[in-house]
Amino acid sequence: MDRKYTPVEKKFNIHPYVLAGLVPTCFFLLFYFYPLSGIFLKSFFPEGKISFLFLEQVFASTRMMKIIWFTFWQAGLSTLLTLVCALPCAFVLSRYTFKGKKTIKILASIPFVLPAVVVAAAFQACFGNNGFFFGMKIENPLVLILYAHVFYNFSVMLRIITGFWATLQGRIKEAAMVLGANPFQVFINITLPLLKPAISAACVLVFIFCFSSFGIILILGGPSFSTIEAEIYRQAAHLFNLPLASFLSLIQIGFTFCLMWIYTSFTKKAAMFAPDAEKTNLKQPVFLWEKIMVAGVIIFILLLCVAPLIALVVKSLTYNDTFSLIFYKALFENKTDSIFYIPPFNAIKFSFLFAVTALVIALFTGVCAALFIRFCDRKINNKWTSLFDPIFMLPLSTSAVTLGFGIIITLDKPPLNLRTSIFLIPIAHALVGFPFVVRAILPALRSIPENLTDAASMLGASPLKIFKHIDLPLISKALVAGAIFAFTISLGEFGATIFTARPDTPTIPVAIYRFLGQPGAMNYGQAMAISAILMIVTALGFVAIEKFRKESSEGF
Repeated sequence: MDRKYTPVEKKFNIHPYVLAGLVPTCFFLLFYFYPLSGIFLKSFFPEGKISFLFLEQVFASTRMMKIIWFTFWQAGLSTLLTLVCALPCAFVLSRYTFKGKKTIKILASIPFVLPAVVVAAAFQACFGNNGFFFGMKIENPLVLILYAHVFYNFSVMLRIITGFWATLQGRIKEAAMVLGANPFQVFINITLPLLKPAISAACVLVFIFCFSSFGIILILGGPSFSTIEAEIYRQAAHLFNLPLASFLSLIQIGFTFCLMWIYTSFTKKAAMFAPDAEKTNLKQPVFLWEKIMVAGVIIFILLLCVAPLIALVVKSLTYNDTFSLIFYKALFENKTDSIFYIPPFNAIKFSFLFAVTALVIALFTGVCAALFIRFCDRKINNKWTSLFDPIFMLPLSTSAVTLGFGIIITLDKPPLNLRTSIFLIPIAHALVGFPFVVRAILPALRSIPENLTDAASMLGASPLKIFKHIDLPLISKALVAGAIFAFTISLGEFGATIFTARPDTPTIPVAIYRFLGQPGAMNYGQAMAISAILMIVTALGFVAIEKFRKESSEGF
C-alpha cells in the first residue's frame, strides 16, 4: 500500500520533518544569531568603518592571555575533579538498588539548576564566617571555585555515566563467564572501553559548563580570578569596550561550538547501548563490602551536594544564634518604603509566568528540532546531523550575559521591537532551556526502531500519523522530563534575566541578587530565605522528572 502524502508534501514536495526543522532554525536565527551578530556589527564598526584595535588589546596584553589560560586551566581541573568524584558513585548507582536511591539522585541533581547567586549564598553559609560545615572556613577563592564547579556539574557527569554503565552490567557478566576473567580484567578490558563514549561525552559537557562559567567566577572568585566569560561582562557592562567583549565572545563561541560537535559525536556512539537494562540487572547489596560502598556513596553525595544547601536553610532559619522565622516574615514587609523592595509574591508570580511560557516555547521548538535531527540521521545524511545538532546546543555554552545584552541592543526596533515586551524574558529563558529539551527527547526518538516507523509508512500512514500514534506515546515520558527541565531551568536563570527583566517584572533570582547586593544582616537573611524557597520548588521539579523519566534515560 502506498503511503498517503500530506498536503505540504503534495504542494511543496517537502517532508513534514524537514518543515519542522525550519521552526528551531528560524527561532535561532531571530533570537540567537541575530542578537549576537548585532553585537559584532556594532562593535566592529563603531564609527562606520571596521576596526581591529581589539586584537592588540587581547594578544598584546599579558593580563588577557593569563585570563584565557586560566579559563582553560580551571575548566580542565574542574572537569577532572568532577570525574574523580562521579565515577565511583556511578559504579555503585548503576550496579545496586537500595532504599532512598531516588531521593539521593534528586538531591544530587538540585545544584545543577540553582542560579549562581543561590550557590554563592549557600557557600557563604557553609564555608564563610561561622560556617555551618563544622565551622570550616575556606578562604582561598580558587578552592571555592573548583568546589562550586564540582557541586554544579557532579549530577551531569553522574547521570550520563550511570545511565550507560547500567546497560552494560548484563553484558559484562556474560562476557566474564565466557572468558573467565576476574572483575579487574572485566573492568579494564570490557567495561572501560565500552564506557569511553559516555565518559568522554560527560567530560566534554562538564568542560563546556566550567569553561563558560560566569556567576561562580564573578561572585566567588572576586577580582583576583577572571575567565573569558567574566571578562566579557566586565568589558561590556563596566568598561563599555564592545569590540573587545565581542572578540572574546567570538573566541568562546567558536571553541564551544567545536566542543559541542565533539560532544554530539560521543553521544551518538554511546546511543548504541540497550536502553532498559538497569531495572533487570540492579541488585541489593548483600556483602559487607557492598554495604560499605553504598553507605560511602550516600555519605559522599550528602557532604558534596547537600551540605551547602542545608547550611543555606539553617542560616535562613537562624537569627542571633536562635531559631527564628524573622527573615521569612521580612520578605513580606517594606518598613523603609524602599524603591528596591521586591514583593516576594510578585517575584514568584512572574517567575512562574515566565517559566510556563518558556516551557511552551522550548518544548515546541525542541520537539521540532529532535524530529528533524532524527530524520536527518535516518533519511538524509549524517553530515546534516553533525551540523545542526551542535548548533542547537550552542545556548548551553554561550554567555548568558552576552546573549541578554545582544537581545537588548538588537530587539529594540521594528520589526522586532520587544525591548519593553513581557515576552522578552521567556524568549531568553526558552533559548537556555531548549538544549535540555532536545537532549531529553532525542535519545527517546532515536531508540524507536526504524523498522517500526517504516512499516507504518508502508501501510499508508503519513508522517503526522506516525508521530501521533507511534512516536508521541513512546516519547511521552521524555517530553514530560524535558518540559520540567525547561521549567526549572527558567526559574533559576539569572545571567540573561538581569539584562532583560524590567523593574516591575522581577524574578526570584533577581530578587536574591538585589537582597545580596544590599548591606545588613536582614538583607542577607532574606536572600537566604528566598533562596531556600527556590530550592524547594526546584526539588519538587526534580521529583516530577524522576517520576516521568525512564530509569535508563540518565543521559543528559
